[in-house]
Amino acid sequence: MTSESISPNPSIRVTTLEESPVSLSLAVEVDAKRVDKAFDRAYRDLGRNVKVKGFRPGKVPRGVLERLYAPQIAEQIEQTLVSETIGEAIEQSGIEPVVEPAIEAGSPAVVQTDFNYTVRVEIKPKFELPDLNGLPALRPVVDVSESEVDEQLEELRTRNAPAVEEPDGTSIENGHAVSIDFVGRVDGEAFEGGSGQGVELEIGSGSFIPGFEEQLVGAVSGDDVEVNVTFPEEYGNAELAGKEAVFACHVAAVKRKQPPELDDDFAKDMGDFETLDALKQRIRDDMVAEQERESKRVLRKSLLDALVERSDFSVPPGMVDRQLEHQIKAAQQRMQGQIPHEAIHQQIEQWREEWRDQSEREVREMLLMEAVVADHAIEVSDAEVDARIAEMAEQQGVPADVVERAYGDEQLKRGLRAQLLDEQALAFLAGKAKVAETTEA
Repeated sequence: MTSESISPNPSIRVTTLEESPVSLSLAVEVDAKRVDKAFDRAYRDLGRNVKVKGFRPGKVPRGVLERLYAPQIAEQIEQTLVSETIGEAIEQSGIEPVVEPAIEAGSPAVVQTDFNYTVRVEIKPKFELPDLNGLPALRPVVDVSESEVDEQLEELRTRNAPAVEEPDGTSIENGHAVSIDFVGRVDGEAFEGGSGQGVELEIGSGSFIPGFEEQLVGAVSGDDVEVNVTFPEEYGNAELAGKEAVFACHVAAVKRKQPPELDDDFAKDMGDFETLDALKQRIRDDMVAEQERESKRVLRKSLLDALVERSDFSVPPGMVDRQLEHQIKAAQQRMQGQIPHEAIHQQIEQWREEWRDQSEREVREMLLMEAVVADHAIEVSDAEVDARIAEMAEQQGVPADVVERAYGDEQLKRGLRAQLLDEQALAFLAGKAKVAETTEA
């Protein structure tokens, strides 16, 4: 579908062509008079600054300047006219680009002619939400049992157990904490990151390469053990993935963990707790909070699964690209320093293939939630934003203004407003949905 926009400024005309539900092409025509004025300015500015043999500064005839600098001036005029008019053209067409527009333009080589260029713009799709009544959804029940609290307490006790050395001659078994020195070699050559001194390792924890810990079982303090392993095919370092390695290990010490008594003293060692009951209550509160977060996540996912299944619309490719790059950048920052630089770049190309569908899904979900907010006039008040900031401040134990300053006042509030809108839209959907409670994790 093609339409022409009438501008209050007669020096620019815009014709809009719909190329797809999410992309438009704007044909922009800049009037010849405006083009001529741009040329006049450009040659006037050039004449003031350029030095041409045989002419005094500022006295070079325009004809000479045109003969010497016409291609450069034409390119400059193209950039000037596009930058001066593209905002007006987009505003005139009444569209809201979702990513940076793509521009196709040629240089206006002569005066007294119109200048034409094309702007390709991606926009959000227009669609109608499906019937929201009775959307099927799941919500896990939040229920923390006493036995689950006890399990977490025992894990905390074990994790914080000090290690004491075993008597000389004690053979290594699963559960022992050993101190080892080692040097790893591939094809007889030591490799970066394959050596360590005084490394603490819990046997049976699975924290080393598969097969490594098992080969230390039976050794005693002072033993030298040769460990033969094969790096997994999916190992993070591509240079080592799938290769056989030999580790020369020296067992420096064999230790066992000695869990402390579960009493008020243990609770005090774990933090600001006067009694063991107070520690158990914190563990319960944390587990309830975690289950509530997971319950909300499952509910949100199931609601959006149902909403996506009932909706059909195109997604702007540029929005998908932007979301994908955002995910890749975040992953890259997390892995920085953990694997070699070259391996990260290889991984990035793999992510671009593997994560595109998920990125498209995330954009689709975002558009659906925006539609729910807009169609049902869901709003978040300043008071609700301030209340969330106060809640964050209380959790962190600092004044509210400290939280605002730490996150950058307005930026924080915009982010919180978006988060609260999403939460309210989710609550709205849940209120109309057919939600089944489940005890499955």
